[in-house]
Amino acid sequence: MIGDHSLSGPLDDVAADAGHLAPPPRVGFFTDTSVCIGCKACEVACKEWNLVPEDGLNLLGMSFDNTGMLGANSWRHVAFIEQQVPLGNQDTGLAGLPTGPSGIEQMTDAISSTLRHAERGGGELGTTPLHVDSEPQSLGMPSFDRPGARTGAEDRTDFRWLMASDVCKHCTHAGCLDVCPTGALLRTEFGTVVVQQDICNGCGYCVSGCPYGVIDRRPHDGRAQKCTLCYDRLRDGLEPACAKACPTDSIQFGPLEELRAHAAQRVEQLHELGVTEARLYGHDPNDGVGGNGAFFLLLDEPEVYGLPPDPVVPTRDLPAMWKYAGIAASAFLAAAVAAFAGGGH
Repeated sequence: MIGDHSLSGPLDDVAADAGHLAPPPRVGFFTDTSVCIGCKACEVACKEWNLVPEDGLNLLGMSFDNTGMLGANSWRHVAFIEQQVPLGNQDTGLAGLPTGPSGIEQMTDAISSTLRHAERGGGELGTTPLHVDSEPQSLGMPSFDRPGARTGAEDRTDFRWLMASDVCKHCTHAGCLDVCPTGALLRTEFGTVVVQQDICNGCGYCVSGCPYGVIDRRPHDGRAQKCTLCYDRLRDGLEPACAKACPTDSIQFGPLEELRAHAAQRVEQLHELGVTEARLYGHDPNDGVGGNGAFFLLLDEPEVYGLPPDPVVPTRDLPAMWKYAGIAASAFLAAAVAAFAGGGH
């Protein structure tokens, strides 16, 4: 398997362009931040499955965002953004329900009914489903069978949390892959980008080659580290650990074509509910990285989440630069030959 230093095919042909014969459909992540609850289950599952060392146990003065950013020891990072803005219709869990205790009771019944009949992955992140059987009271829902019960609505203020689980984007045009001199970074048959630890020499070129600041080196050995999209699990037909552990399906895994179609429907649904600020990020194949293998639904501008608004792969202009360098070298050589030829007379 080789790196794809120049891609010419469609968004999902990256594995074939990298030399894989008859690869499976390209897979990736769609992260719907509108349903992220900031539980950090994805961070923990990623660390446990991939044996990523702990970091960020100390709070950084940034609310509950104790990891701060993606890095060599944080392949998943759940961002917590606090905003002094009205909740408005963003609280889509209440949309369409009557207000007051009766409406909350309906929502409670709906949630508990869903959980009682749900089958979700769990255990050791394998294939055994977890049968959930919970009653409303065990979910922390308010009790309405006693006088003076509070619904929580009277305590709300013009304040909201934006939570988002960030990860490597597995770009279509991957700058890290382009600049790696040893071939340690490669494109897998699933269209993802991984680092081969036994080949990485710690040069750090990939760190500057990433437009998102994702990839990093571990201090003790200098080798580059980042999300592999759980390549070992993909080869065994399992979904990545973070998606498996996500309790709200904020992190969705699957074929990119299907994820993009679902994401477009989700944005349309939120707009109909009045959440007009919902937008997709990283899904456009015409952007500066050719579209991402991990893209997001955001509820504010990308900069609010610490994401670049217009990412561009640093190696985008390399072909043109080499072309101009070749022209300049040819002109210099021609001038030198002419000078020597003229001096011989």
